[in-house]
Amino acid sequence: MRQITLTSLTLRNFKGLRDFVLEADGRSVSAYGDNATGKTTLFDGFVWTLFGKDSQNRSDFEIKGLDEAGKVAERGIEHEVEAVLMVDRRRRSFKKVYYEKFTKKRGSAIAESNGHTTDYYVDGVPVKQGQYKAEVDGLISEDIFKLLTSPSYFNEILKPDARRKVLLEICGEMTDAEIIASSKQLAPLTDILGDRSLEDHRKVIAARRTEINKELEKIPVRIDEARRSMPDVSDLDAELLQEDIDTMRGRVDAKTAELQRIQSGGELSSKELRLREIKAELTDIKQRVQADGLQAVTDQRGVVLQLRREASDLHARITSDRLETEQYKRLITRAEGQASRLREEWHAANELEFPVHEHDHDDNCPSCGQVLPADQVQAAKDKAWADFNLNKSKRLERISEDGKLAAAEVRTLKHSMFDLEESIKNQQEKFDAKQNEASLAEATLERLLAGVADPADNAEYQAKQREGETVSAEIEQLRSSAADAMSKVQAEIRLIRSQVDDLEADKAKLATVAATKVRISELEQQERKLAAEFEKLEHELFLTEEFTRTKVSMLESKINSKFRYARFRLFEEQINGGLKDVCKTLYNGVPYEGGLNNAARINVGLDIINTLGQHYGFSAPIFVDNAEAVTQLIDTDAQVIRLVVSEGDKKLRLEHNIQEAI
Repeated sequence: MRQITLTSLTLRNFKGLRDFVLEADGRSVSAYGDNATGKTTLFDGFVWTLFGKDSQNRSDFEIKGLDEAGKVAERGIEHEVEAVLMVDRRRRSFKKVYYEKFTKKRGSAIAESNGHTTDYYVDGVPVKQGQYKAEVDGLISEDIFKLLTSPSYFNEILKPDARRKVLLEICGEMTDAEIIASSKQLAPLTDILGDRSLEDHRKVIAARRTEINKELEKIPVRIDEARRSMPDVSDLDAELLQEDIDTMRGRVDAKTAELQRIQSGGELSSKELRLREIKAELTDIKQRVQADGLQAVTDQRGVVLQLRREASDLHARITSDRLETEQYKRLITRAEGQASRLREEWHAANELEFPVHEHDHDDNCPSCGQVLPADQVQAAKDKAWADFNLNKSKRLERISEDGKLAAAEVRTLKHSMFDLEESIKNQQEKFDAKQNEASLAEATLERLLAGVADPADNAEYQAKQREGETVSAEIEQLRSSAADAMSKVQAEIRLIRSQVDDLEADKAKLATVAATKVRISELEQQERKLAAEFEKLEHELFLTEEFTRTKVSMLESKINSKFRYARFRLFEEQINGGLKDVCKTLYNGVPYEGGLNNAARINVGLDIINTLGQHYGFSAPIFVDNAEAVTQLIDTDAQVIRLVVSEGDKKLRLEHNIQEAI
């Protein structure tokens, strides 16, 4: 087991302690003092040195000493705590110095506070905050250290969830399979859970129970609504209704046949047939009278359409050629401009003369300064004049060639444009002729249309029309005489059909009642099915709760076996039968936070520290505050620093080897 003991703890200007040294030399120590003499300050200083918090796990506590008004008593001094430890027989020291920084602003004679800072020392060597923390963490983690140094930390500082986590870590979790195997009653849970965890299945059960409850609440309402919606059919008989409906429908069929006989009387039918024949004969006469004229119209209309298409094609070609003519004009303008520029360039080049003054230079040699022979000077001038004339000739020749090409391009473009304009003139003449030809064809079409024969002028057609009018008059007379009889029969048919509709409505009521009864039966069956499923879920829920109770019992037994005095309750049963996760410490059945005296709290805390120390393989100094309440501390292998209230000690007083005395 790894062991840490406190060799000494030095406090200077820390929470009112001016200068105090707790010399422990690795032994157990008792610190006696009246209230407000600094006993708890020793524990605060020890924890602050290592972790920057006080013994109550607060990081924002006041380090500086305060006066009676609660204000800082002194400013500008250093607040220092140094803890010297023995870590597995190796001496280590950790020191922190907290102080206020002051700076003078320009033009001010008084320094002003500029915040606070902390210096860190490990084994007497200044270090950065990060390295200091790493060195402390290298000894032991903060959470474990606090669990092992304060009997009250586990029960009073840690939250229930954190306490549960520590306890479960000590005893180890139990698998669901182990718990199910411990009880025959829980055996069905294996198949019920399948791949789900117990908690997941409880969620599934809860969700399904809620859903079933909602459905079960709705079903009686639906059944009641269905029953109230059923019409009263107590005086109706399905078989008698169907017999009456069949009888009435037979009467409708008989009256309908009677109406058809009246409508299709022999003479009336014959007259109507003759009228249809006359209309067909009129159509034949009309087609015969107009046949030749209509064919000529159709042929002439084809001629007109063909001429219009040809005229349209000519117009499209003329439009296209005119656009091309405009393009030629632009090209000619550009080529003529190029030829004009070349003529101007040729005249400018031709007017250039040999620059005689540029060649009237010094007759002396530029290298040696001697006078050059006259023949050499003249030869140089002759060569320069010849070169000038040669270059001028070549340039004029090049410009002349370019000008000829430009002039030739102008001639070619103008010739092409002339040919195109001639083509446009020819096409325009053809277009005008085609337009005139189409107009003449349209006039011919109008004459042909006007010349189509009117069948009304034909004697045969007129005679047939008169025959039709006579037959129509005879038909109207026959219909008028049958109208009264038809009206009577139609009224009887309407009355009988109305009676049939009433009977059908009564029959529909019976069908509605039958369908509603089927629906009510389905709802009742669904209600029984949901109730059975709900009972099954209730049983599964009972098994999961029984599982939890079994797990509670096994876990609590396993955890409590690790401790001599402390006992733990990890679950509480609710009014609804469910279980709530808790973590309550008890001693002799008395809850830690409700009724347990201070002495028992301290010894229970020491019992927890002993077990945690064995689990973590670690021993650290234990600070027991309010130790005067305990006449007998339970045995512990760790170093113990007792903080004892002693009214007679107005200053802190130390005594060593208290464990041996106890």
